[in-house]
Amino acid sequence: MHAVQASFSARVVVLALTLTGALLAHPASAQERPGPVVELAAGAFLFPDDALVTEGAVGGAARFYVLPRVSLGPEIAYVQGENHSHLTLTGNMTVDLVGPMHGRPRLVTPFVTVGGGLFQSRGRSFNAGVITYNEGAFTAGGGVRALVIHRDRLE
Repeated sequence: MHAVQASFSARVVVLALTLTGALLAHPASAQERPGPVVELAAGAFLFPDDALVTEGAVGGAARFYVLPRVSLGPEIAYVQGENHSHLTLTGNMTVDLVGPMHGRPRLVTPFVTVGGGLFQSRGRSFNAGVITYNEGAFTAGGGVRALVIHRDRLE
């Protein structure tokens, strides 16, 4: 079972890196890099186990642009269950599929992301008390980011 998951994980990472390379092959012309970004998130963790297990999660990220549409930065996510908790800390590369319009961020920006880091679980066992373990983690996927507050509106 673990070999199948590792093979699937490797394919997802290779696909994400291939898509990223394709997007970077034709960089936007003469655009400035956006400033640093802080994001808050709420969503779900999907755990591939005997069956797919879904748990609500909260987290946040910081992104620092190295190219007009490519950013790097840390992400943290936390899940608190009834008798367990999970913490994920990854370093991510995010590629915005569209750039700013007229020097301003778009209201909606589709993106893809890939990264790796640490996954920690804590849980209460019937006979062993609290058990904590750490393992590697990866993130790969995409989504749509919506602009809530822009710094021009704060000035």
